[in-house]
Amino acid sequence: MPIIEMHLLEGRTSDQKRRVAAAVTKAVSESLPCDPETVRILITEHGKDGFFVAGLTQAQRANGVHQPSLEEQNP
Repeated sequence: MPIIEMHLLEGRTSDQKRRVAAAVTKAVSESLPCDPETVRILITEHGKDGFFVAGLTQAQRANGVHQPSLEEQNP
């Protein structure tokens, strides 16, 4: 029984989540192969202040905030 975890930023509609779940189910069941009824998908949504890339929140990245390099942090 494949269990797929997806982490998304908040804001997707229920229809978008249903469509991606259907597409992932199809891809997994064809790739492994397994019965689509055995595929489980867990979607966890995160706010912009709880999703980090390179040490910055999505909100910071959207505002153009720069993450200092290690050299800049420790001169």
